[in-house]
Amino acid sequence: MHELALADGIVAVACEAAAGRRVERVELVIGHLRQVVPSALTFAFALVAEGTAVDGAELVIEEVPARVSCRDCGLETTINDFPLACAPCGSFHVDVIAGEELLVDALVLVEDDQLVAGRR
Repeated sequence: MHELALADGIVAVACEAAAGRRVERVELVIGHLRQVVPSALTFAFALVAEGTAVDGAELVIEEVPARVSCRDCGLETTINDFPLACAPCGSFHVDVIAGEELLVDALVLVEDDQLVAGRR
């Protein structure tokens, strides 16, 4: 379950960025090709966050579909499963243009009982 390691990293990033403030919400962008199970990540996040500035924070996950650009026919297509191939022509000569993202996109912090939004 690599979600536990991911959650640990996400909590570390959020705590460092929060610099002592309480974190109300953590917003993530995760590409389909990262093969992250959102429910497992949410569960692991809650466990790892206990006792930190992120304890009780809402985890919001934006999932980015995998998209490829075909070097043979030039078309872009969304991919749902492996292998990565162009849906229109079937070619395996593709470049991934989306779906590998994994980042903390924004934090909502509480500072002196006021919400402070921070976006990357």
